[in-house]
Amino acid sequence: MKKWIALLTAGALALSLAACGTPAGSDASSAAASSEAASEVSSETASETASEAAPAEKPTEDRSGAPITLPDEIDSIAVMAPSIAETVVDLGCGDLITAIDTQTEAYALEGVPAGLPAFDMQAPDTEALAALEPDVVFVSGVSVIEGENMFQPLVDMGVCIVSIPTSSSIAAVEEDITFLAACLGRAEEGQQIVSGMQAEIDAIAAIGETVTDRKTVYFEISAAPYCYSFGEGVFLNEMIDLIGAENVLAGQEGWLSVEEESVISANPDVILTNVNYIEDPVGEILARPGWEGVTAVQNGDVCTIDNKTSSLPNENIVQALKEMAKAVYPDLYEGV
Repeated sequence: MKKWIALLTAGALALSLAACGTPAGSDASSAAASSEAASEVSSETASETASEAAPAEKPTEDRSGAPITLPDEIDSIAVMAPSIAETVVDLGCGDLITAIDTQTEAYALEGVPAGLPAFDMQAPDTEALAALEPDVVFVSGVSVIEGENMFQPLVDMGVCIVSIPTSSSIAAVEEDITFLAACLGRAEEGQQIVSGMQAEIDAIAAIGETVTDRKTVYFEISAAPYCYSFGEGVFLNEMIDLIGAENVLAGQEGWLSVEEESVISANPDVILTNVNYIEDPVGEILARPGWEGVTAVQNGDVCTIDNKTSSLPNENIVQALKEMAKAVYPDLYEGV
């Protein structure tokens, strides 16, 4: 509306200049300037109107770099990863999900319709899935085994398979969300999720930067005797750093099988665990033979972190970040 007012004003200005007794030669130049201004406003307004009318372009490559052709309308979605399913729901598309993987089924995620056909993400019944005629199938890196995509038969059938490999950083997780939003025509909703997520991360990071005596942390994702954790290049390691702490395995890379002796030797100040397949993971750590001399065990600084929010790389890692912050520095992050 403001631009049309500007257009009318420019026209009125040209008429008023012509009606008034302006000096010789100024009528033509002023009228020309006014005409040019009016033309620019009109052109800009038309361009904006065309931009608003045009639908947002959908991605032509998935997050693995493979070419994809997304349908114009998406009314049926098969989701073969719980992390992706949560984001689809948060984007307001949960009602479009018509098939899921067995892990998503096990999590019983809020917003995912109940009673949907469930498939093994590593050994899917591709014929049964194809029979459901989904418009798009979202898969994660878990479905690629030794370089082979378990959903390749569906690709060969012409089904739109969109791969989102497991991201290793918070920035990449945010890019995944933006990508999914673009695929589903929910760019604005995606931006809102990412903006809200980043605001909470920034608030926690600001507190973390004030820590001068950083505690050391061991984060266990699989219990003894098969201890498993991570080093650098994993979003959880980045989260430990953000809260103002230090991962005792930060000198190593990726997901790690861990020798108990290496943890004992590192002597962490705090031990975090998201193990959920034994009854009392904290009690199990506190009672481990040989661990009684570890500072975290001596002080009872062993805490559980929610498995789902700390395992699934999507917007909900912020909840795990808050839990980690409060577990390591309860006084600093009391109000978070």
